[in-house]
Amino acid sequence: MPTESISYRDTGYFSEFICDYLDENELLQPFYNRYPSLENFKAQIDEKQISVRAQLRTTLVEVLKKQYFELETSELTLQNIEALQDPKTFTITTGHQLNLFTGPLYFLYKIVSTINLAKALKEAYPEYNFVPVYWMATEDHDFEEINYFNFRGKKIQWNRKASGAVGQLSTEGLDEVLEVFSKELGNSQNANTLKTLFKKAYVEHNNLADATLFLANTLFKAYGLVIVDANTSELKRLFIPYIEKELVSQVSYKAVSETSNRLDKVQVNPREINLFYIKDGLRERIVLEGHIYKVNNTNIQWSLSEMLKHLNEMPERFSPNVIMRPLYQEIILPNLCYIGGGGELSYWLQLKDYFDAVDVTFPMLLLRNSVFIQSQKQSKKLENLHITTQDVFLKRNAFINKKVREISNINIDFSDQEKHLQQQFKAMYDLAEQTDKSFLGAVKAQEMKQIKGLKHLEKRLLKAQKKKLADEVNRMTELQNQLFPNQSLQERYTNFSELYLEYGEELIPILVEQLNPLSFSFSVLTI
Repeated sequence: MPTESISYRDTGYFSEFICDYLDENELLQPFYNRYPSLENFKAQIDEKQISVRAQLRTTLVEVLKKQYFELETSELTLQNIEALQDPKTFTITTGHQLNLFTGPLYFLYKIVSTINLAKALKEAYPEYNFVPVYWMATEDHDFEEINYFNFRGKKIQWNRKASGAVGQLSTEGLDEVLEVFSKELGNSQNANTLKTLFKKAYVEHNNLADATLFLANTLFKAYGLVIVDANTSELKRLFIPYIEKELVSQVSYKAVSETSNRLDKVQVNPREINLFYIKDGLRERIVLEGHIYKVNNTNIQWSLSEMLKHLNEMPERFSPNVIMRPLYQEIILPNLCYIGGGGELSYWLQLKDYFDAVDVTFPMLLLRNSVFIQSQKQSKKLENLHITTQDVFLKRNAFINKKVREISNINIDFSDQEKHLQQQFKAMYDLAEQTDKSFLGAVKAQEMKQIKGLKHLEKRLLKAQKKKLADEVNRMTELQNQLFPNQSLQERYTNFSELYLEYGEELIPILVEQLNPLSFSFSVLTI
């Protein structure tokens, strides 16, 4: 299968900050524990192994067995759950929101990266076990971010009122979404498989957490994926000491604020208390006013002693926000590495001082695989139009301008003329210096006028040439639109169902076979 790669920096779609991290820029080294190279994992194993208590492993396994009790899954997943009791077993974790029908494609790429890293670590360190984990963000409350997915340029949306943690949301109304989606899918064998999958996940389960658990398990159980819903009383009880520190001392705010002041890029801003209160469709921030703890936009309030008593009685009602959720994950999992997108890694890099302040091992951070998939037909079209992988990643105007210049019989690039003009004006600046310096401004104004006129002429000639080459431009634009829908990366826009219609049950095995989580480059797959 033909594959290509391009550096993340060269794609133009990844921040300088993340590219610097991948390049191991020394300025960022204080903000992470170890760089995610294969040889660095042994030291991470040794450090993490010391901190993971046997009781923690026992509680985690008990909770997972309850969550999987009625779920038909693979023997490999069940073995992985049992293996978590072993002090030589560690997790590789990714997390994601409960997006409707997985949301954009990168949901798959996150999990495939996690599965493949666990596999690579087992080969490198056969004396240990490595379990791939998907952490479901069941406590999030941003319903508008997850209630739709894109299919062939259309938005398939779940319209309803929602509040509180999304995992607890009833799936009522998703039968109507299935009806709409089914009309778009057609009646092929792969289309019918997708309809059945959607129905079993969303129509036959009562809440969004159970539906997503079923869906992710169905897609990835063959690879031993373990899925965690951490919104449980038993797991929250393990986190009580850290919640207490947050309520009493606001440790995260102080540590993360200090780190943010040292970083050029700040992805998230900490609050004084980074906890929510969840109950019966409610998820609101906990705030401290004077000596009283209040739940924002409600009449609920406590003194400190009342709050701590309530915490110990009902820890499940206390929900970590984006700042504390990573800590919660690292407390309850024997985790070595977190795999996420660029935005996620940016905020994780704000957290190391916080982890140090509460004496918790900071995980290694790995950028998930990024991919775009093209058909053999699309690949052939690119070849016929002499469009390279580097070309297709260009933003629309730059892409069209570059290709028009390449296929034109005339050179519509005035860079050399502009340089020549600047050289000519250099002589005029020297002349003004020697005669009357008050003329320097006039020379500068004339130079800018001439360069502006040159650029304007170049733009007009390009426009005329685009018109002349309209057929070629339209073909190139249409092809780029297919590969970069909505002028965005395919993985950030397209739902997996579009590719499943084409490739069926081979899709995920192809991704597992082709993607290398430690390649540190953007992959292009031709299927």
